[in-house]
Amino acid sequence: MASSFEQFQKRRLISSYFSVILIIFIVLTLLGALGLFVINTEKLSGYVKENIPLTIYFKREAKDENIKAFGKELETAEYIKNFHYVSKKEAAEKNKDILGDFESLIENPLFDSYDIHLKSAYVQPDSIKKIDEKFRKNEMVADVSYDAVVVEMANENIKKITFWILVISGGLTFVAMLLINSSLRLSIYSHRFTIKTMQMVGATKSFIRRPFVWRGIKLGLIGALLAIGALLWLVNYVDSKLPFLDIWKDWVPTAIVMGGVLGFGIIIAAISTFFATQRFLNLRTDDLY
Repeated sequence: MASSFEQFQKRRLISSYFSVILIIFIVLTLLGALGLFVINTEKLSGYVKENIPLTIYFKREAKDENIKAFGKELETAEYIKNFHYVSKKEAAEKNKDILGDFESLIENPLFDSYDIHLKSAYVQPDSIKKIDEKFRKNEMVADVSYDAVVVEMANENIKKITFWILVISGGLTFVAMLLINSSLRLSIYSHRFTIKTMQMVGATKSFIRRPFVWRGIKLGLIGALLAIGALLWLVNYVDSKLPFLDIWKDWVPTAIVMGGVLGFGIIIAAISTFFATQRFLNLRTDDLY
């Protein structure tokens, strides 16, 4: 009979520890995933901005040497990410479905041009307007074309997304602390009589707290390591699907998030266990029931 009861107590204890680890794992995984998203928001926004094209069209009288000289200027410009020269013949080939057989036309109606992608820092309404004005000063430039509405919308939406990500991050961090704290308090609750018995036979509070705090730290450590394992898998998956992020190339921010997950798991587990144990140490025996 005693053996069956001991087995029941052991199973209940293991179940309690498993529940605590599972909650810590889930909460830290979600928190870490959000942290990874936050640190890569700038890369995502940069990718979106750098894929907004700006096209420079040249006048018909522009000669090859004029166009090549303009290309040399683009190579040294600090705001240019990349550019591509498109001859009017190449442009006609691309738009053959619209123009039809352009070779039968007396003159190709299209222009020689450069398709340009700016660096993300310069894809701002004010900056791109100055670049536009600078290009137009060239006598051989016929027109400069870009979607100003898309540029403005991209910047506004990125600001909104960044703001709400920070709000959600703060809220999730608070919820994470509550969930981990509640799960550890429930785990300590099953030991409340043991705690009070040790106190009644003369054990000091620090002596009683110590094993519970260490157990809490171990549970937090296990949950955090499992969360880090899940996050490493997530990083590898995202990096394979979105290679432009170069997550592993710039590994320091990712390592900081992983370290933060580990530290947060251990610290919150230790603090929660400390206060949960302290609560039962301060209760009167009658209040334990």
